[in-house]
Amino acid sequence: MSVLPVKRQSLRALLLCVFALAGCAVGPDYAPPSVQMSSAFKGAPAINDRAGAPTRELARWWTGFSDPVLNRVVATALAQNLTLAQATARVAQARATTRAARAALLPTGQLNVQAAEAHQSLEDPLGRVENSQPGFDRNSRLYQASAGSSWEIDVFGGLRRNAEAAQADYEAAQAASDAARLSVIAETADTYVLVRTVQARLALAREQTATQNRRVDLAQLRYSRGVAPELELRQAQGELATTAANVPALEAALVSARNGLDILMGIEPGTADEALDSPRSIPQAPGIQTAEGPPSLLRRRPDVIVAERHLAASNARIGQALSEYYPKLSLSALVGSATTVAGNFFTGDAALAQGVAGLRWRLFDFGTVDAEVQAARGKNAEALAAYRLSILQATADVEDAFSLVVKREAQEQQLALGETALRRARASALAAYQAGSENYLQVLDADDRLQRVQDARIVAQSDAARAVVASFLALGGGWDE
Repeated sequence: MSVLPVKRQSLRALLLCVFALAGCAVGPDYAPPSVQMSSAFKGAPAINDRAGAPTRELARWWTGFSDPVLNRVVATALAQNLTLAQATARVAQARATTRAARAALLPTGQLNVQAAEAHQSLEDPLGRVENSQPGFDRNSRLYQASAGSSWEIDVFGGLRRNAEAAQADYEAAQAASDAARLSVIAETADTYVLVRTVQARLALAREQTATQNRRVDLAQLRYSRGVAPELELRQAQGELATTAANVPALEAALVSARNGLDILMGIEPGTADEALDSPRSIPQAPGIQTAEGPPSLLRRRPDVIVAERHLAASNARIGQALSEYYPKLSLSALVGSATTVAGNFFTGDAALAQGVAGLRWRLFDFGTVDAEVQAARGKNAEALAAYRLSILQATADVEDAFSLVVKREAQEQQLALGETALRRARASALAAYQAGSENYLQVLDADDRLQRVQDARIVAQSDAARAVVASFLALGGGWDE
């Protein structure tokens, strides 16, 4: 019986075993954790009952404000925002890392070509020995060219788990980029509403200052004629100073809000924009679509997707750590030519070839692999807790925003009723003054009370609109999942 067929059969069996094992990967296979969530938001009934414009699709919710300037500002931010540019760069980095992890599964090849010439020194020990021999030539040459290949056979799946983790990290980077997009859209809309709010309050503060000036003038006249005491004049002057002090504060707030909007749009702060610099009313907030309920957050909120992908990556790294318990097998080969005479290149005598089968096994490392596995399991537990926390936080964000929308709109409605009543009171005071039954001071007092409630209503309307923006952000609006 021939020995050669037996050796071939043994080699074939060994290779079959290696490739069969290469189809396995140690460590737990990933499965998304189950999450128990309510089917509807607790604040949804109140949100659905609120009056407002028809709801818009979540992917382009800001168009529901029906403000062309806002639409332009958001479009500019999406095109030029530098935070988004950073997020896009991070996605490119993660993509490159993923490609590198996948490439580690495949053989590598290299080509090496070199020509060397040396001149032997007579002063070192080697030179002294050679110099004693007849025909000693102190000059030497070497020409070498070789092509080699190496491959680590991923028998126990460590490299595949690493590639799996890199892929999950890449997907997390993509989701983080989407989260940055949503955040930029919401922050841009919120800052735009703030700009319109400060413009409206500034215009009203200037009106209030003018009203207080007229009141001081009247008090001065009454005091000079002996009709009113000095106390009335000093109180009017104090109220004027308090009201006038609001103007520079609001002017500074407007400059800050405009600069913030410019930064969001990726342009130099202070850039003139007629459409933004001209006062415009606070845009009317649209309705909010809540039919999908909390479970939709798992696929709509990019930050939840980021947490889930980090969880998947940490799960894969458990297998990567476990693979260090097992041996690493590798194959390498080298073919080429080496000669001291250039003319003998690629001749039979100059040919060289090498084949190597390698085995590396961490048998004694004093618990290092154990520690690495425990660390990987700990990071996985941490990622799971972070994922569950992200879901709870996402739900809380929605509920908080819904509550704020409802309460601020209720506040605005009450202030609107108060504004209507004070308008009638002002009209009555003016009519009484024109009839001669009241002095003009009563009209100015009515103006002051009306303007104060108007300012409070502007703030409430702004807070309600900004809460709607926060609601869309909390719902994961601004992209097509």
